[in-house]
Amino acid sequence: MLLSMAGRWGDHIVNRIAITDRGRGPEISGTRITVFHVLEYRRAGMHRDAIAAALGVSSSQVEAALDFIREHEAEVTRQYEEIRSRIERGNPAWVEEKFRESHAKLEAFRKRLPLNVNTSATDAQGTCVGQ
Repeated sequence: MLLSMAGRWGDHIVNRIAITDRGRGPEISGTRITVFHVLEYRRAGMHRDAIAAALGVSSSQVEAALDFIREHEAEVTRQYEEIRSRIERGNPAWVEEKFRESHAKLEAFRKRLPLNVNTSATDAQGTCVGQ
């Protein structure tokens, strides 16, 4: 699925913005920002320019994503709700077990390091683990 928007200055195309799907959901072409990211900011009440600043893209790119959302509202909403539901369910037990195994290996490795090496890291929730 592709939505292209062309901005013009006189008769010259100065900007081309596309929304493409490379398997992660529709995203602003040339970025890893999906329309779902834009949708979350918009639902939080943010203006297009504030969303652009928060995501580090142009207002035109955000506007292209918003246009895509409006033109494909039912499908975008359905996919977004599926994503939210999957997040709320959390990881399957086998994923959590792999995380615990990896964390245990990391801790064993840290114990073998010299004491003056910074071993700070964060877990999947962003909590600092280690010193």
